Amino acid sequence: MIDHISVGVSDLDRSSKFYEATLATLGLVRLVTRPRTIGFGKAYPEFWINLREGMPHVAPESGVHICLRAKTTAEVDAFHAAALSAGGASDGATGLRPHDRVRYYAAFVTDPDGNRIEAVTFPAE
Repeated sequence: MIDHISVGVSDLDRSSKFYEATLATLGLVRLVTRPRTIGFGKAYPEFWINLREGMPHVAPESGVHICLRAKTTAEVDAFHAAALSAGGASDGATGLRPHDRVRYYAAFVTDPDGNRIEAVTFPAE
């Protein structure tokens, strides 16, 4: 249903380093580089960062977040660790999150601009 997503960033160089490290844990690599935008993906750009000079920090109460699928819990763990090492912040440590209908393993981070990104997998056991 969704073809691609994009987030605004205030510093393209800083954000490209953050996303290269973080998205690599999920198998996404830089595929397109343009003066004001960079596209990451596996076969085609699925995740874009776009320079928005003067963009204010994304407010935590915005409620917006993007969730990316991981294959394993180890990928979720690696995603979280890479994000923190690359200048992001934890917004929900890795862990199992049992709910009424579905049991999932996830981690939430914010990028240097405050964009909230989640990695999730659904372990069988």
